[in-house]
Amino acid sequence: MASSTASRWFRPEVYPLFATVGVGICGFQLVRNICINPEVRINKEGRAAGVLENYAEGEKYAEHSLRRFVRNRNPEIMPAILYESEQIKSISERSSSA
Repeated sequence: MASSTASRWFRPEVYPLFATVGVGICGFQLVRNICINPEVRINKEGRAAGVLENYAEGEKYAEHSLRRFVRNRNPEIMPAILYESEQIKSISERSSSA
């Protein structure tokens, strides 16, 4: 089973997809950290300032828009499937009790 799974996903024609996704995710994270991370200082004056007590800027970085969007939502991947399985379960319970 493991060999068939490995042969299915690790074929030579899939390597460019893995490379593209890997480079894209790494590149996005690197650019995000360099550009907007409050702890990264590129210029000499910023590095000479040392540790800054900029809690507001750090909070703004940590609480980005995606995190605010999903904060008050249920952690569901496919809620429609769960809803349908609950309906089927309730119907089968009603039919078995009758």
